[in-house]
Amino acid sequence: MKKIIAASAVILIAVFMLFYTVDNTETVIITRLGKPVRVVGEAGLHLMIPFVESKSAVTKRLMYYTSKPSQVITKDKKSILIDNYCVWRVKDPLKLRLAVVNERGATQRIDDVIYAGLRVELAKHDLIEIINESRRKIMDAVTVIAKEKAEEFGVEIVDIRIRKADLPKENEKNIFARMITERERIAKQYRSEGQEEAQKIHAKTDMDAAVIVAEAEKNAQIIKGEADAKAIQIYAAAFNADPAFYEYNTLINFYKDNKKPMKIVIGTDSRFFKLIKDSR
Repeated sequence: MKKIIAASAVILIAVFMLFYTVDNTETVIITRLGKPVRVVGEAGLHLMIPFVESKSAVTKRLMYYTSKPSQVITKDKKSILIDNYCVWRVKDPLKLRLAVVNERGATQRIDDVIYAGLRVELAKHDLIEIINESRRKIMDAVTVIAKEKAEEFGVEIVDIRIRKADLPKENEKNIFARMITERERIAKQYRSEGQEEAQKIHAKTDMDAAVIVAEAEKNAQIIKGEADAKAIQIYAAAFNADPAFYEYNTLINFYKDNKKPMKIVIGTDSRFFKLIKDSR
């Protein structure tokens, strides 16, 4: 009876080990006597040889990796502490198994690859550029480098970004002082360029105004000359029509335009007296 029970137990264990399931979020690697023989990515129930074959699962999900702060030297020989994160997934489970064994080994290799890429790229930029402008450009370049390296051990890099960039404590005061000096220099340059541009605008405005005034005076003189010529023509026509009246009118206007009070003594032999007498 005991033998039957023992045999049944062995059979049940064998049957249990004969079947295995694959979840839709994972890929299973089947090894035979320690050597990988196949990769199963289809979800469901599958068979393997008990006691000879074994399985190990590798997730298909995206994984998130955060590095410890690492010190990197910039182009202008400044130290900076970089803390980055990486989003990745297993692309080739068999290559991963042969190269780094598991996800933990992959994480260590990813950390090495990213740090090497950061050292190369940050060495091409000054500290002020990294802080202000070029961080995204730098990380895009690091991502390209890391993707190429990660494919060698079956990993796909999805994204890499800097979480935090800090200055070493001993360098903070010097760096901030230099940053302030640099900002003041840039501000002074902008003010100088603005004043120069303002002077150019004022000079151009004054020149345009002088041209406009000269043109206006020229036009005024032309108009005035044309008006005087026309007036002379009118006077000449009036004089030719009635010379006596023209002379009379001229004298009247002369005395009318004289605003100062005055007494006029007219002799009987004067031209004005004769004009008044003839007009009557």
